[in-house]
Amino acid sequence: MSLTEQIEELIKTQIPNAEVKATGAGGHFTIEVISEAFRGKNIVQKQRMVYKAIWDLMAGDQAPVHAVDQLTCKLPE
Repeated sequence: MSLTEQIEELIKTQIPNAEVKATGAGGHFTIEVISEAFRGKNIVQKQRMVYKAIWDLMAGDQAPVHAVDQLTCKLPE
């Protein structure tokens, strides 16, 4: 499983029924998450939900995810 697939699966586990697309390499990623779970939440709360899901991939000096360069959290249309 690729790192982008791991990111997507971890987010889907934390935020059920979310649509997730992760792209990137070299430790830098762009993530887009679309979920009804974001309804009623402010931007910081939405971002915390996503970061909580991938925290283990970002922890430590040898973490495979160094940065999320762009994080988009949207409600379904």
